[in-house]
Amino acid sequence: MVNARANKTELINQFLVVHNNARKAVGVPPLKWEPLLANFARVYSNQRRHDCALVHSTAMAYGENIFIGQGQHWSAKDAVAAWVAEKEFYDYSSNACSGPDCTHYTQIVWRTTEQVGCAKIICDNGSSYITCEYYPPGNYVGARPY
Repeated sequence: MVNARANKTELINQFLVVHNNARKAVGVPPLKWEPLLANFARVYSNQRRHDCALVHSTAMAYGENIFIGQGQHWSAKDAVAAWVAEKEFYDYSSNACSGPDCTHYTQIVWRTTEQVGCAKIICDNGSSYITCEYYPPGNYVGARPY
């Protein structure tokens, strides 16, 4: 039981550290872990276990980032770092993405977002499926993240 609790705490810390380092870099407050969001992420991820499809949930009350990686070795840190790497495609002066996508990054650093909850599952095909839910959501058209 202690090991399971320690592993869960370590997973939460992996998610929070990378999120909050990105937020600190742009001067926005850190996110707090919200177990209800983590539970939603877990339940939704489990619904995708059979197809491992990169399909967003219909939960309009939350912001959502999804990561899929082939194999089981992908960590929480890997997923969040991939989203944060989209920073290079975000141009603050024009408030636009100059590359393929940057909305995962902008959700992470959205100033008014206060809470996050995430989950990782292994799909039937062996891929890692990692989902994070954010509240309040961000990525409002025309608004700046910070």
